[in-house]
Amino acid sequence: MWCCLARSMNMSFPKRRWVWGIKSQAVKQRKILQKRRKGALRSRQEQVANEILMYFRSQRKLQGEVSLSDSLDGEGEGGSLSILDTIRVDDTMLEDLDARDSCARVRQCVARCLDEREAMVIDLRYGLSREQPLTQREIAAKCGISRSYVSRIEKRALEKLRAAMETGA
Repeated sequence: MWCCLARSMNMSFPKRRWVWGIKSQAVKQRKILQKRRKGALRSRQEQVANEILMYFRSQRKLQGEVSLSDSLDGEGEGGSLSILDTIRVDDTMLEDLDARDSCARVRQCVARCLDEREAMVIDLRYGLSREQPLTQREIAAKCGISRSYVSRIEKRALEKLRAAMETGA
């Protein structure tokens, strides 16, 4: 129909050129698209490689030694915030560490110096196994002995522990 219309208007319709022009434009567009994809792929590969390098660098930094006086902002200026400034310090922290150390020493001494029954009574009475301490009556009921016998065992065990702790055994 277009050809008839073009002939009736005395227009020459260059069909071959027009089709050839479309093909060449399509080929050019395809090449441009391929270059873009290749560039995008290359840029993605570069981004991934960059991310991997950044990960390894951060891991290397984390594995290194850190001083408490190092600044957090990395500039090292006197007015900057240091790691030591950010650490929370409680007044009871040293006391807690002392208590843990003492408990560990007592547990070792109980294991070394006392017989099985004495160790069990001391453990239950003072909660050395991190349970709630029990009364002498509760220990007596649990062990099937009298409260007075629990008291004598406890007294004898405490004397042994005191002597062992003083001598450092």
